[in-house]
Amino acid sequence: MSNILINTAYFPPVQYFTKVNNCTEIWIEQYESYGKQSYRNRCDIMTANGVMTLSVPVVKGSSIKILTKDVLVDYSTNWQKLHFKGIESAYKNSPYYDYYIDNFMHFFERKEKFLLDLNTKILKELMDNLQLQRPIKLTEDYYPTYDTLTDLRDVIHPKPSRRRIEDPFIAKPYHQTFAERFPFAPNLSILDLLFNMGPESHGYL
Repeated sequence: MSNILINTAYFPPVQYFTKVNNCTEIWIEQYESYGKQSYRNRCDIMTANGVMTLSVPVVKGSSIKILTKDVLVDYSTNWQKLHFKGIESAYKNSPYYDYYIDNFMHFFERKEKFLLDLNTKILKELMDNLQLQRPIKLTEDYYPTYDTLTDLRDVIHPKPSRRRIEDPFIAKPYHQTFAERFPFAPNLSILDLLFNMGPESHGYL
């Protein structure tokens, strides 16, 4: 197993955690130029109407480029309530929703100033629930290449055209909420796996 360098993400997709599961140490890139329309501030869940994207609004800076570490969360709208209601509606009837949801409630109540802080705390909570004990570190500067880290920056991206390189990840089907309405949707937020598979999620990864 290697040490990985990866982007921050909001309730990251399953693919993200397959990388975490197979590493010894996680480095989060905080000195990159913030990339829009990425998993940095969004996640996908399965709802009664199909896949829904939940996006965390961020404060638009005056400069064209802003570092990921400096991105502020925008609380001018009550997005936290909307995200929780969306997750509740999507997964309240899933097998393990009641077992896990209390562990995540505070993310929809407290107001973290920076997106990176919000995501890092979410990542730690998710790793605890998945029984993944790995050190998490933040980069101290930006380097285009690394000799000691497996560089996964912009490998996991919702838009295929924006992926730096293709990853051979292939999602193994598992039972999802609303499976009677929709075919298996791969690589949703890890919440989808956790609420549906519970303690078996670790073995799935």
